[in-house]
Amino acid sequence: MNQYLQATYFFDYENDKIQNLIQELKDSKYSDREKAVACYLKIRDGWRYNAYNIYLNKDKWRASDIAERKEAHCIDKSVLLIACLRGLGIPARIQLAKVKNHIAVETLVEKLGTNELSPHGMVNIFLDGKWLKASPAFNAALCERCNVAPLDFDGVQDSIFQEYNRDGQEFMEYLEDYGHFADVPYEFILNNFKAHYPEFSRYLESHNSWNGGDLAS
Repeated sequence: MNQYLQATYFFDYENDKIQNLIQELKDSKYSDREKAVACYLKIRDGWRYNAYNIYLNKDKWRASDIAERKEAHCIDKSVLLIACLRGLGIPARIQLAKVKNHIAVETLVEKLGTNELSPHGMVNIFLDGKWLKASPAFNAALCERCNVAPLDFDGVQDSIFQEYNRDGQEFMEYLEDYGHFADVPYEFILNNFKAHYPEFSRYLESHNSWNGGDLAS
């Protein structure tokens, strides 16, 4: 279990930027469940979701770097949440998957040629003797724009995606599970992205980043 509590290059929770985020939750009056829920909500809504903000630079994947931004994609927000949780002594790890989005994906389809996203990041949190899944990607304001109920996390049950919007239209589905990792599998993520989006990956390699649109609100 210790490997899911360690600070790493990516989960650099000893950095002052992460310590400042979790300082108020270090009070012993809060249970681990209360701390985990508070961290989840802080990351979910404190950083606007932007699937189109992609970096190849390794240092841009560090929690301390992500903490300085106003928006982030699913893997970024998962990294930040894990760093906060580990900084509070709560075991956490990253899980990756392939997903399909059905709403507000026009730019993705235009640029990537598909509405399938791979890899998609989420978080596994160890509470009360069991691992729970939580996905902090979609901030509440974005969910309102897409007519989808915000995804909550209660520290008791898994909370990974909204299958339908409020009108019953399909919103998101999971296609493939890549498993969980004690640290950010940087090379795996890059190779997975290149395999799914070879043409776009060549663009990224020459420009090192992309901000081709904004889903944020």
